[in-house]
Amino acid sequence: MLRGARPRRGAALLLAAAAAASSSGALDYDRRGGGGCGDGSSFGIHVSASSPLRRMLSYAAEGILPGAGHLLSPGLSPAEGFSILNSFTSVSNWSAGFPIQNSFASASVPPTNFSNQSSDGNSDDSKCCAGCIGRNTIAKAAAAVGPAVVNICSTQDTHGWVLEKSIGSGTIIDPDGTILTCAHVVVDFQSTKPILRGKVSVTLQDGREFEGTVLSADRHSDIAVVKIKPNTPLPSASLGLSSKLRPGDWVVALGCPLSLQNTVTAGIVSCVDRKSSDLGLGGVRREYLQTDCAINQGNSGGPLVNLDGEIVGVNVMKVLAADGLSFAVPIDSVVKIVENFKKNGRVVRPWLGLKMLDLNPMIIAQLKERSSSFPDVKKGVLVPMVTPGSPAERAGFRPGDVVVEFDGKMVESIKEIIDIMGDKIGVQFKVLVKRANNVTVSLTVIPEEADSSR
Repeated sequence: MLRGARPRRGAALLLAAAAAASSSGALDYDRRGGGGCGDGSSFGIHVSASSPLRRMLSYAAEGILPGAGHLLSPGLSPAEGFSILNSFTSVSNWSAGFPIQNSFASASVPPTNFSNQSSDGNSDDSKCCAGCIGRNTIAKAAAAVGPAVVNICSTQDTHGWVLEKSIGSGTIIDPDGTILTCAHVVVDFQSTKPILRGKVSVTLQDGREFEGTVLSADRHSDIAVVKIKPNTPLPSASLGLSSKLRPGDWVVALGCPLSLQNTVTAGIVSCVDRKSSDLGLGGVRREYLQTDCAINQGNSGGPLVNLDGEIVGVNVMKVLAADGLSFAVPIDSVVKIVENFKKNGRVVRPWLGLKMLDLNPMIIAQLKERSSSFPDVKKGVLVPMVTPGSPAERAGFRPGDVVVEFDGKMVESIKEIIDIMGDKIGVQFKVLVKRANNVTVSLTVIPEEADSSR
């Protein structure tokens, strides 16, 4: 037989058999997607055929791929049939003039990409496209931070009697034993003046226990720093950027709820700038990350982690009467707090005595409907109230003012004003405000340090 005649004859037999079977109902198939991204890169075909037809197909396959006919076992029952996995690849993969790479397997085994399996039988974490979550994505994020998560137990005792015990979590952020946690875990806020608890015990995931010292604690942000003294460097976690989070992003919460160490829960970010006023919390303005991660007693102080294994928040509280409502201090705010601890030994917050409201086009339009004298502004910060006797009142602020510039910079949010002031106390700031009927006034305000009990 001439070279190439056998494959051509086999191909002709295969096509004729398939056509005859399809018209007679002896051949039944269904197409099954395998690409995962909807790009049509591969698909599977499941074929059921009668016994005589399988013998014909086996003979035809032998003509195309010598030695492959035995893979179409005539001993299979009609219900079992066989499976063909077609992968359309580049032209360089075409073989014997047939532009489909065929792999035959029993129908009892679904088409599988065996190249993605490791030696232990588990598939790898390959992703079909950028931004997709693999089967090990959350596990890897938890594993990156897990060894640095600790259990913190603090007690307050008098004359040998344990009066109170607090259990929480923390994260080692420096191999020297610097731990980030919640202030309410290590500080007693029940008295008029917060006092450090008597003893702080820190337990690592490997079981080692250390006595910790509370270096600093801030009651308003509920952030504290604890220090232990290990003999060797400890595993530590990396800090990320909470400013990059978006509602809907996946996050992982780690900690020791109810003293159950090495606990991991996952969820999404529900809100990236939940204000303390939204939660009915008074005092200094604060912002939280809202998530639907499962948080329970003992999770306080534990890390909120992104899928890159970086800390993006510190879990501080949950809503008891609702599921899926938990809150964390954004790590960007925590970094500033820690810097204040190092620089001043405490968090220094400038106080102006202004109640402020961010403006947007919709609010501005509504205010102009209510009063035609409202200034013509496109953005800024509204001042609804000025505290009597405050630095703002002494500077000449009035209710209804719209702050458009602060320290020479255009502003459109309260956060921008807070960031500009930083920890500057007793420093003059030039402020440009607009009043009714578009009157522009320049004011000079000197912030005072906020009262810790305010």
